[in-house]
Amino acid sequence: MTDIIIIGGGAAGCMAAVQAARLGKSVTVFEKNERLGRKLRITGKGRCNVTNDSPSEEHMRNIPVNPRFMYSSFSLFSPEDTKDFFEELGVPLKTERGNRVFPVSDKADDIADALAGEMRRLGVDVIRKRVSSLLISDGVCQGVRAGGEEYRSNSVLIACGGKSYPNTGSTGDGYDLARSAGHTVTELKPSLVPLTSPDKFCAEMMGLSLRNVTLTLLDVKKPIFSELGEMLFTHFGVSGPLVLSASSHIRDMAPGRYSLTIDLKPGLDPEQLDARIQRDFAENLNRDFVNGIRKLLPAKLIPVAVRLSGIPPEQKVNSITREQRRKLGELIKSFPVRISGFRPIDEAIITSGGVSVKEIDPRTMESKLTQGLFFAGEVIDVDAYTGGFNLQIAFSTAYSAALYM
Repeated sequence: MTDIIIIGGGAAGCMAAVQAARLGKSVTVFEKNERLGRKLRITGKGRCNVTNDSPSEEHMRNIPVNPRFMYSSFSLFSPEDTKDFFEELGVPLKTERGNRVFPVSDKADDIADALAGEMRRLGVDVIRKRVSSLLISDGVCQGVRAGGEEYRSNSVLIACGGKSYPNTGSTGDGYDLARSAGHTVTELKPSLVPLTSPDKFCAEMMGLSLRNVTLTLLDVKKPIFSELGEMLFTHFGVSGPLVLSASSHIRDMAPGRYSLTIDLKPGLDPEQLDARIQRDFAENLNRDFVNGIRKLLPAKLIPVAVRLSGIPPEQKVNSITREQRRKLGELIKSFPVRISGFRPIDEAIITSGGVSVKEIDPRTMESKLTQGLFFAGEVIDVDAYTGGFNLQIAFSTAYSAALYM
């Protein structure tokens, strides 16, 4: 018999284990992976964007799905609390562009190891088994079944993540366990995920990484996201940090509804860009157009840009008209990419959707349907944009659950 059973040794599960153990509770964590925090160790390209150094209100604004549910847990465990927590564990942090907080070492392992080390120090028991079912009697959760054995406890926390990155152990077990307790699981969709495109030129430019460009996501013709950064062309469409951020703004992937434009020269306004083009042309007056823009665009992009500009590749630079130059400038400032869908959910950073917040007490994270059953992290139907906001959701909900368990 243990006070608390936690299903899942990821960001939320480990945080809850530490906080509950600090409050004097005996804690057992069930984790089917050999290492704790396996997904945590690969977040932020292995750097781990721990949180965002901004007020809780800013975090709420960056949660497109059920932000009000987070009000109580953010008030209990804020982004500032997260920073203090890890620095007290000996992990110095730094703040980068967009208020994104990382370990000074740029190693996600330092965050995961700090949590695992504190769990060991506090005597948290870790059992390397997959939980197959909950033990529920008369509306009360009394433990779990794992590996053919029953384990009893006063409280059970489901914190085993979503369905993204299944090779890290996030295989959707938490949703099945929640359903077995009578909970509603909303539609599961990928979020922070690469996007597919019907434009064949994406595959033609496969491997081309664009830095310091501005990506804009259009809903029909209305801009709903725009940010400066980095992106990548792939055999299926587009990926990279900007694309992942844009994907979290897409709610209903209807055919033809969403598209992207790329400002390839965001540091230049249209007049400045035209002056730049004219300078390049002046240096290449007798060359073919296709060879006259070699300094203007990346090599892989030039054949595609030439086709989309409508200017014949063999036309001499000295014969290009002002109207042709204007169209080239418009293309460079608004390079179009059509969007046809998401990549599979197992390529997504997070899962959008999950256990309905209507069935969870937002103060305690306890189920409204089953006494003694709690939820934390990605398994709940709350998700945010990139920038450290999703990990803060995990840590805040875990703290709330630990406090009330």
